[in-house]
Amino acid sequence: MPKDKEKIAPAPTATITSPTDRILPPENFSTAGAVVNFRDSWRIFKIISEFIDGYEFLKQFKREVTILGSARLPKNDHYYKDAEELGYMLAKHGFTTITGGGPGIMEAANRGAFEGGGETVGINIQLPFEQRINPYVKHSVGFYYFFTRKVMLTSPANAFIFFPGGFGTLDEFFEVVDYMEMGYMPKSPIVLVGRTFWDPVIKFLRENSSNMVHSVSEEIIDSWKVAHTAAEAFEFIKDAEDRPNEFDFDQTATATKGGPDWRVFRIMAELVDGFEFLAQMKNDVTVFGTKSILPGSSYYQAAQEVGKLLAQNGFTTITGGGSGTMEAANRGAFEAGGESIGMYITRENTVINNNYLTKSIGFSFPFVRKLIITAPSKAFIFFPGGFGTLHQLFELLTLQETGKMPLTPVILFGRDFWHPMIEYFRMLYGNFKTISMVDQKLVNVVDRPDEILKFIK
Repeated sequence: MPKDKEKIAPAPTATITSPTDRILPPENFSTAGAVVNFRDSWRIFKIISEFIDGYEFLKQFKREVTILGSARLPKNDHYYKDAEELGYMLAKHGFTTITGGGPGIMEAANRGAFEGGGETVGINIQLPFEQRINPYVKHSVGFYYFFTRKVMLTSPANAFIFFPGGFGTLDEFFEVVDYMEMGYMPKSPIVLVGRTFWDPVIKFLRENSSNMVHSVSEEIIDSWKVAHTAAEAFEFIKDAEDRPNEFDFDQTATATKGGPDWRVFRIMAELVDGFEFLAQMKNDVTVFGTKSILPGSSYYQAAQEVGKLLAQNGFTTITGGGSGTMEAANRGAFEAGGESIGMYITRENTVINNNYLTKSIGFSFPFVRKLIITAPSKAFIFFPGGFGTLHQLFELLTLQETGKMPLTPVILFGRDFWHPMIEYFRMLYGNFKTISMVDQKLVNVVDRPDEILKFIK
């Protein structure tokens, strides 16, 4: 990076492209980015407009690399400087740098790319704090909903580089690796910058998610690269191939071109069906956990007992409808005469449901299913799991941390499994300052099914 780079002035303004074509005024920040109110059906059209505008915006870029990390790290932090240097290197080698468009690591990466003469993109969420477009973004698109914004952050990337962050960064990380594992995203290079930050995550996944409950493949963990410097991170992704953008929602398309992309209408149909389904729900609790636990195991028995207790106390049990933890919780509720709901993913026209459901609904798009499975619940119970379980956990923590959903009990079952993660939360606050003291207390850990009731009654 040239020594005189500090003399380069930042862009005075970013080119803002958004569903509203502007940054929301301050009086709207109290609701910006909020989780979807499924009782307001008109919001479906706003969601769809965000997908169309977002995809239309993204298809102009090439060789995209997404850089994710904390908005809270200051300019004098060495990770800020590493992200700035990395953005500069990406620009000089013809890559487009995509970030969330805010301060901290996002600003640093955009700044380096801007000063290197490259394309800098910000995919922004309007928040009442922390998240304004930084001055080094040349092109920006703004979103009202977290889940549409995350789809856009992750969809186009040919490589992902994760710096230290808080719950939001971990949510984005686990979403990417979860979707790659399930085949919903093409496999792309994943680079983790900062061994002090990422080693505890990798250790937790190896020892707990993989060895303890067999929900994660160590081969996948081994495919990630841990970098110490910007140069090392760049070396890992420099040969990433540019995939053609498949986003085509051309509003001028005629019948001869096949019309608009039918994915939009499938997404809309799933949202409509999902919202209608949610309107029937009341007093429900969602249970997450790995499909890998077997009948007769201690966690299976505990999840079954949880479902039974929920039914006996007038709660509806919601799960992903599959095997393992999901089957156990549904079974307990079903056999106790309670409502037992499954919200499952259809894969290649195949439905995989357990046999203990009183109602169920299927989804083709994982981001729609994720929205629907979390929207109505009075509490969320997390049994041990892998990428999918952790993805759901950190998304809920992010939404609660940012005030975009009401504070709702988040209960982690099994201290043996979850204790290292609780210690990690303490490190995020104490060492990195990427979460607040209050954020550490958003979860409760229990070891017995009956302990759950005191948090949800």
